[in-house]
Amino acid sequence: MSDDSALPPATNFIREIINDDLRAGRHGNRVVTRFPPEPNGYPHLGHAKSICLNFGIAEDYADVADTRCHLRFDDTNPETESEEYVNAIKEAVQWLGYDWDAHCYHAADYFEQFYDFAVQLVEQGDAYVDSQTEEEIREHRGTVNEPGTPSPYRDRSVEENLDLLQRMREGEFDDGEHVLRAKIDMASPHMIMRDPLLLRIKHAHHYRRGDDWCLYPMYDFAHPLEDAIEDITHSLCTLEFDNNRRVYDWLLERCLPEEEHESRPHQYEFSRLNVGYTVMSKRKLLQLVERGDVAGWDDPRLPTLAGLRRRGVPPAAIRAFCDDVGVTRTESRVQISRFEHAIRDTLNTTAPRVMAVVDPLKVVLTNYSADDTTWMDLPSWPHDIDNEGSRRVPFSRTLYIERDDFREDPPEDFYRLSPGTAVRLRNSYVITCERVVRNDDGTVKELHCTYDPTTKGNVDPVDGPTPKGVIHWVDAQAGIPFEARLYDRLFTVPAPDGGDEDFKTHLNPDSLQVHEGVVEPSILDNPDTQRYQFERVGYFWQDPEDSTRDALVFNQIVPLRDRWADDGDTVDLEAERKAKEKAKRKQRERSIAAQRDPAEQLSEAERAVYEQYHRELGLTRDGAALLAGDEPLRTFFQTALDHYDAPQAIANWIVNELQAARKDQSLIDLPFDAAQFADLVRLVDTEVITNRAARDIFGRMMAEGGDPAAIVEEEGLEQIDDADALREAAQQVIDDNPDEATRFRNGEQQLMGFFMGQIMRATNGSADPQEAQAALREVLSDA
Repeated sequence: MSDDSALPPATNFIREIINDDLRAGRHGNRVVTRFPPEPNGYPHLGHAKSICLNFGIAEDYADVADTRCHLRFDDTNPETESEEYVNAIKEAVQWLGYDWDAHCYHAADYFEQFYDFAVQLVEQGDAYVDSQTEEEIREHRGTVNEPGTPSPYRDRSVEENLDLLQRMREGEFDDGEHVLRAKIDMASPHMIMRDPLLLRIKHAHHYRRGDDWCLYPMYDFAHPLEDAIEDITHSLCTLEFDNNRRVYDWLLERCLPEEEHESRPHQYEFSRLNVGYTVMSKRKLLQLVERGDVAGWDDPRLPTLAGLRRRGVPPAAIRAFCDDVGVTRTESRVQISRFEHAIRDTLNTTAPRVMAVVDPLKVVLTNYSADDTTWMDLPSWPHDIDNEGSRRVPFSRTLYIERDDFREDPPEDFYRLSPGTAVRLRNSYVITCERVVRNDDGTVKELHCTYDPTTKGNVDPVDGPTPKGVIHWVDAQAGIPFEARLYDRLFTVPAPDGGDEDFKTHLNPDSLQVHEGVVEPSILDNPDTQRYQFERVGYFWQDPEDSTRDALVFNQIVPLRDRWADDGDTVDLEAERKAKEKAKRKQRERSIAAQRDPAEQLSEAERAVYEQYHRELGLTRDGAALLAGDEPLRTFFQTALDHYDAPQAIANWIVNELQAARKDQSLIDLPFDAAQFADLVRLVDTEVITNRAARDIFGRMMAEGGDPAAIVEEEGLEQIDDADALREAAQQVIDDNPDEATRFRNGEQQLMGFFMGQIMRATNGSADPQEAQAALREVLSDA
């Protein structure tokens, strides 16, 4: 049992669970997590959240527990996985600053053990070989309102099942001829518990096992057994695997000895990371790569970690972003500006300042000697950054400024250069534009200006007003030419995959712009991997693939201003830093609060209720304390329990949804009662409706009340897995999109994502995804 004062602060609900386990001495004072990617694509920013969470727990609890984090490749699908993806994942984890030490594992190395567990289940009467076709299995699953039909092969003898299972392993049968299914309950209200598939035959080359194995586990079979084999204590998954936990628990309770049940692995779910103006799906990212919309998995416009690394994003910024986003069970889409803020905040104190002109316009100082060059010592850091350093920068008769810093007919609030006006060149002189020289086509070729020699540094002019504007510049003679790659958001809308259109229709045609610029020569004194702030432009670094000393290529990591902001103003870094410090203070306050006993203010009677809720009903400490200390809320909870006996589900909905929605509203003023609230929880908990549909219904109930079951029926929100209904919906989708159907049949298999989006929208998101895809494939296979 761990000392409470030594435990790391419970900054999220997962750490609260871990702290509770350590206090109780569960798992023998061990905390073992894992990051379990499937090697079927390059990891992206969403994976970074899981990497930081799992490896971060191992690091943060190392002083109080026996910790480690495994890197495990869930390589159970031979048709989509490769060694290239394995290496990309390893590189990404190490780049983020983490190490799995000796704990790198592959599910493919456990195939024989999976088989042994399958034999055990058959011998116990908990699994059987089913010889129905895929279509028959789907047809006999039933619906959310009707129980499934047991397979005619469900009552095969143990001996016959073992014989078939062995022959399946030996490769005697074709793909799909037989499957191994768990023998659970075909009448279960939870569709996933209706005899789920465990093993299937797949004759395909595996990048690790070659051609010597053909019996592959389903995710629901492999996942809990991998965790058990590796002695994982806390198996952290994203919320889409919430329902799979029922199979996870069922399998471990039947595959492990009873004496190991208390210390067995447990699965916990958290919300995945969704970021605006991009997509977080390896399947969709693969489409962009294969179609040539981007230049490979490491294209700097992609949210892949390889792309972000090539772009120049520091790993520290990604870790800070993941920490800032936090870990919750609430699905949301994070604004990409929040990620860009984390990048700027990291680079602000680590990227020295230099001057570079991305779109050059020549300036000739007519009163400056053509033979003179002045070398200036300019600071590499602003005054508010506690770093030291300077660089030598040349200044001569011919300079370059940004073309955007000159206007012939400027608006009233334009304080940069225009004919007859003065502006200060950063850290040097005040100049005045005297003449505009044009090309034959009338465009501006160069500017002839005069400089005031008395204004070097920040000295004000002796005669005339002090210029309000300051612009950057580069010496034309000594400046180094370079290619500037300016990256913008990959899509033009925040949720490219959230509407009716194919997500690719929202690709931003201006996501990459290339300019020929000039940068001050001081950069040649620094390593090629140095990141810079190009003053007034943004943060840049040399492209690690294409840049050479003879032909420099700089990638823009992030601009100084958010060009997508409504006001377009330059980002105030000082304001950002102050906001960050305020957030850190609040985080520290939350951490201190998390260390306190949430029940410390409860009366003796309330504390007894708290202990019952927490220990017997399995509620979180905060949730149990909230209900125990609020008598009206406790009564609401108990009344809801009388109607649906699922304490954790009801408590989660009260704590996370009801409390946030009602704010100061009294419970007696709600337009629904506890029984109706329990009915809503039951509908989502038994998978009659999706989580998204449940929140929509709850919003309507908060506004106008109503029976949730009636709302489901009225709005048609019941989850659809009826094969005939889905086939009809699939046929309609195909009929509405004949060109895409032709392309799919001609080999563009990536269009399945497009069709899935269409069928989900046509069914208001209520279609069972697996059944919907099966229906689409069936219809698309009909020529």
